[in-house]
Amino acid sequence: MLRRFRLEEPTTVAEVAELLGRFGDSAKVYAGGTELLLAMKEGLVQFERLVNVKGVSGLNDVKQNNGDIHIGALCTHHELENSPILKEKLPALVKLEENVANVRVRQVGTLGGNLCFAEPHADPGTLLIALGARLVAEKGDRNREIPAESFFVDAYETSLEPDEVLTQIIVPVPAQPAGVCYMKFGYLERPSVGLAVMVNLNTGRTEIDDIRIAVGCAGPAPKRVAEAEGLLKGRSVDEATQNISQAGEMSGRASQAISDLHGAQDYKEHIVQVLLKRSFQNALSQCA
Repeated sequence: MLRRFRLEEPTTVAEVAELLGRFGDSAKVYAGGTELLLAMKEGLVQFERLVNVKGVSGLNDVKQNNGDIHIGALCTHHELENSPILKEKLPALVKLEENVANVRVRQVGTLGGNLCFAEPHADPGTLLIALGARLVAEKGDRNREIPAESFFVDAYETSLEPDEVLTQIIVPVPAQPAGVCYMKFGYLERPSVGLAVMVNLNTGRTEIDDIRIAVGCAGPAPKRVAEAEGLLKGRSVDEATQNISQAGEMSGRASQAISDLHGAQDYKEHIVQVLLKRSFQNALSQCA
């Protein structure tokens, strides 16, 4: 049962930050509410105040600025899966958004809310890490950019300060020739494992100029796997393909997989290896 709480209705980011700073742990940002209200109904968390940010303007746009895509934190998953800019520039993100949860959640759930709630089995964070995204946090007249790989600290914990507000996500458009792929596996509503790969080839398409690998959902928070990237970056496509099994083993260990209802630790680590091979080949095929 949902207990009583006070709903605050700020209209600016500064007002949101002030409320969060004033009320501290007794207040929580409310956007789509698809995760938060469920947790409150189950009695897992309780807040005296919810700070409704849906009245703050300017946080639900998708814009391109030179080589970056700027995504407002209040964009719903539905808006993102239908964004013309994302369909053209970041189709992998569109495909991910099309498969987030279910239609009801995608209609009201926001990207910013998903990231800030930091539910371990959520999809977007893993792909954003692989894309080298930066998350903009604001409070008062100050803002800072947090690399996506540094944003997630632990299950349900981020690097946001108590009075900071996530306002936008900045995603670089991959330099061509490039391929981006996110794959997930699970037999429950939420994924057991998610894995993302971003590959840049040289102009001759014979060598891996750059690669980013991220794994999520298996453990408490999504992670970038720099050690596995080192086995592939700067190698010929053939050599990198030969090294992909070893990179998969490293990625499985780096996932910090835990045994739960979604699968045993060793099982999840094996799935990470399988998904890396498939995602890598899929990303390479996009560079052809």
